[in-house]
This record gives sequence, C-alpha cells and structure tokens, in this order.
Amino acid sequence: MKLAQTIALTIALTGLAACGPSGSHQESVGEALLEVAEQGDLDALDQLLAKHRQPDVRDSCDWTPLMKAALYGHTPVVARLLDAGASVDAMDKGGYTAMMLAASNNHAEAVDLLLRRGAMVDHQESTEGWTALIWAAKQGHLKSVDTLLRYHADRTLKDFKGKTALDWTSEGGYVELSSLLQAADHRQ
Repeated sequence: MKLAQTIALTIALTGLAACGPSGSHQESVGEALLEVAEQGDLDALDQLLAKHRQPDVRDSCDWTPLMKAALYGHTPVVARLLDAGASVDAMDKGGYTAMMLAASNNHAEAVDLLLRRGAMVDHQESTEGWTALIWAAKQGHLKSVDTLLRYHADRTLKDFKGKTALDWTSEGGYVELSSLLQAADHRQ
C-alpha cells in the first residue's frame, strides 16, 4: 500500500472511531463543541463555531455547550456561545438551564451575564422544583444569591418539598444568607 493510501486510511479510521455510534461528521463536531465549552477553551470554540454555526448541539442528557460552560463558570465562553445564537433558556431532560447550573456552582459572573441576556430568573426545574435561587441558597452560595436577588428572583417560590430559599438557608445554617434573604423581603 502506498504511503498516501495508508495515511488516508488511518485518518478515515481515526475519524470513524471518534464519531460515536452513527459516525456522522455533525455528531463529532457537536461532541467537540460540548467538550471545548466544558474545558473553557475559547480559541477552540471559535474554530468550531466558524465551521459549525449551530451552538445548541445536545448530548444524551440534552446538555448544550452553554450549559457545560455555565456549569464550570467559563464566562467568556458563555458570552461567545450567546453571541453565536445559543438558546439562553435551553433545558436538559430535568428542566435545568445554564443559569441554574451556574448559580448552583456559585459562578455569579456567569449568572449575571445570563440574566442580562434574558435568562428566566424564576424557572423551576422538573426533578425537585428548585429555582436558581433555591438551589444557590441550598448550597450556601452568597454571591449567586445576591446576584439573583438583584434581578428580583422570587423568594416566595417553593420547591416540591414546600421549601423556599430562606427555608433551605435556615436549615443549612447559612446565617448570612438568611439575613440577606430576609433583608430583601423588607426592601420590597
């Protein structure tokens, strides 16, 4: 076999192995978008978006690159995906959004950016009935709770257990968060 044929065959086999079950080029580009968003690699993201102008690819759990970037607090990647047309309120199979994932991990800068770009502040996911505020409060994330309150997150919403964000902060012993939520009640 000639060297050129061997190289072509190697490239073809490598491409097939990386593509997953269907072996489609679109799937491999989508997987790459998800991976670089999770890693926060802005340069690689730009290169992929130049070739594949669909930023809302999904994995098996319906996660998008925006969700992955928000989960890990890669705010510049979040911004670039939104600029490329990513759906700010796309939901996974459990009803979680990028903003909820950012809030749950105390990435307040990403939360702020997503809310400025129109993310739903009071969306409730479908597994526990949590909002971003409930989830951030439950985790004791002061910066995210403060950011959500600046965008008028509804402190009266209850999850499927009947608990509000204040209930979770009290239960978790987050005194400063409880004070912040109570002070917000008095301002309104």
